[in-house]
Amino acid sequence: MADSDTKSRKPLFLLVGIGAAGALTALTPKFEGIKNDPYQDVNGIWTVCAGNTHNVEQRHYSDAECAQQLQEQLSIHAQDVLACTPSLTDHPGPLVAAVDFAYNTGGAKYCNSTMAKKFNAGDIAGGCAELSKWTRAGGEVLPGLVKRRKAEREICEHGLPQ
Repeated sequence: MADSDTKSRKPLFLLVGIGAAGALTALTPKFEGIKNDPYQDVNGIWTVCAGNTHNVEQRHYSDAECAQQLQEQLSIHAQDVLACTPSLTDHPGPLVAAVDFAYNTGGAKYCNSTMAKKFNAGDIAGGCAELSKWTRAGGEVLPGLVKRRKAEREICEHGLPQ
């Protein structure tokens, strides 16, 4: 994936639509949490605000800075998702789930995943089912990831034919 500094900063709502942008702005921080002071995540990566790992400075971040970072990082990850699975533009639930997933795991992991391959093949339900396989970090199943993937999968599958 391209470095976030080189990507155009298109607003999230223009990329994914107002409804999906609202869903992402609520969903992502629900699972990431908001921490205004930098910390190391389970993999030892410096993180701040709502799980941002890009250019983390060792200082306190204001709530406004955290909100802006969330919008910028969601926009960058939405661009990644749409670049490798452009058909998701017409599928708001799977798009929200894929962007939240990419925010959590990284755009490259998403784009190289079986999930993205299934979405590109038109197998939306199969792509959604792949979310349940991504519950490990640091080599172990994490309850927080189990809950997050369950929520993403419910959003992804909402409105799909049974």
